[in-house]
Amino acid sequence: MIEPILYILKIRGTAKIPDYVQIRDEKFTLMAYFRVDRPEKALKKCGLEAKEELIKSIIDKLPFGKMQKLELN
Repeated sequence: MIEPILYILKIRGTAKIPDYVQIRDEKFTLMAYFRVDRPEKALKKCGLEAKEELIKSIIDKLPFGKMQKLELN
C-alpha cells in the first residue's frame, strides 16, 4: 500500500492561544488540526493513530512556522 503524501506544520500560539499542529495532504487540504499537547483524538479521526508516537517525536523536533513533508515510514 502506498502511503499518502502528507505535510506537517507547527504553529506558535500566543499568551491565550496554545501551540497547534496542522497535517495536510498532497493538495494541502487540512487533514488534522490539533494542540501540540493533545494529538490523540485528531490522529485517530484522520486514521494516523498507529503512528502517534512517531508523529509526536517529529512535532518535538519541528521548528515553528516551517512546513515539512511528513515521513511516516
